[in-house]
Amino acid sequence: MLPEIVIVGRPNVGKSTLFNRLVGKKIALVDDQPGVTRDRRFGEADLLGLKFQIVDTAGYEDEDAASLPGRMRQQTEAAVGSAVAALFVIDARAGLTPLDEEIARWLRVSNTPVILVANKAEGRAGESGIMESYGLGLGDPLALSAEHGEGLADLFAALRPHIEQAEEASVLAGEELLSQPKVDVVIAPDAPDIEFVPSEEELGALQLAVVGRPNAGKSTLINRLLGEDRLITGPEAGITRDSIAIDWEWQDGEGAMRPVKLIDTAGMRKKAKVTDKLEKLSVADARRAIDFAEVVVLLLDATKGLEVQDLKIADRVLQEGRALIIAINKWDVAEDASYLYNGIREALNEGLAQVRGLPVITVSAATGKGLDQMIQAAFTVRRSWSRRIPTAMLNRWFDDALARTPPPAPGGKRIKLRFITQAKIRPPGFVLFGTRLDSLPESYKRYLINGIRRDLGFDAVPVRLNLRSPKNPYHKSQGS
Repeated sequence: MLPEIVIVGRPNVGKSTLFNRLVGKKIALVDDQPGVTRDRRFGEADLLGLKFQIVDTAGYEDEDAASLPGRMRQQTEAAVGSAVAALFVIDARAGLTPLDEEIARWLRVSNTPVILVANKAEGRAGESGIMESYGLGLGDPLALSAEHGEGLADLFAALRPHIEQAEEASVLAGEELLSQPKVDVVIAPDAPDIEFVPSEEELGALQLAVVGRPNAGKSTLINRLLGEDRLITGPEAGITRDSIAIDWEWQDGEGAMRPVKLIDTAGMRKKAKVTDKLEKLSVADARRAIDFAEVVVLLLDATKGLEVQDLKIADRVLQEGRALIIAINKWDVAEDASYLYNGIREALNEGLAQVRGLPVITVSAATGKGLDQMIQAAFTVRRSWSRRIPTAMLNRWFDDALARTPPPAPGGKRIKLRFITQAKIRPPGFVLFGTRLDSLPESYKRYLINGIRRDLGFDAVPVRLNLRSPKNPYHKSQGS
């Protein structure tokens, strides 16, 4: 694990801009509006060869602990407590505020070393703010411009001793662990892998994104999985803004620990209702999270049922080629549960006819009911999403499918389908070779895709089928 450095400060001093500068890409949302960041965001920083984990936090506000700003402050305090050093960022151009002084008093009594960073210090406009900051009692301020990349060499020099000290402590802990008496472990022989199904080791950590409408319980669900209040939750809709990725390990039914990267996303409302610039950025960030996920859990609210917006989100997930699971949250308070479940299942089959039979799991983020079943389903559907069928086996199925239902002959001209092969995985993509394929009806393509999914173990994952006709060597191109 890399040493953690946490960025703290009041709202709108440039914390997320500094975070993006250190990780080398625009991950955190940045806007002139204060209070954009709410949850902790982690990233791997490389500052002139110095590697560490950088943590972006919400703007520190002196509010009641039960309020949203108060819950955001608790996340910041937790981040500082686990870090090897804190970067306390102030706005050099705006000068010190009473809230800066309040944060400084809190940091002075913490056990975490503090580096005072005077941001927005480019030019002469920040000189007075830098001079004021000496009065905070946190040592010499470090003048920096996160937006323009000025002062990073000084930041390197300030961080280096803290990083090296943490690395030395980690090495000593590792040496102590290695000095412990060894225990003999009996390892059972591995079961032979089926040649076209990748092993869990080859697939790596499961990239699992949770999406849905606002207030469906996405952050609450992830907190329940983690066993801690890692993400801010509450009755207010739209608390989550950034897509937050968290590394986690799930213990399966056999006791094995399986790595998962959980991705929380902002709620996605109807496009017509999204007018605020910040909400547009949050929704765009959620869509990017879908693009980078392997499996996506669409979380429904059992108290509201399935709405058109849910189907639109599901359709986008499938259009991007991601494996999809439907989870119905708040099942512990659902009314007429059997009727609700059957209604949602029927509406999904009708609204998402291209992938009938999607896994539908009832869960409760509040109690933890059904969450293990949901994670197990995610691993199962990822294996289907990653399968490759040998060409010989695929064409034996293809011959049987043609024998059961031959392709039509529009206008009395026969469509000849020769063979099929799998060209890619994740999502599975197939190429069908034949002649006169431009006349092949969409209904017959759906027949083949549904057969592939049903007969070859692809379950409800999205399947792509491309048509390719051989080039005619006697066909003269235009203009010849």
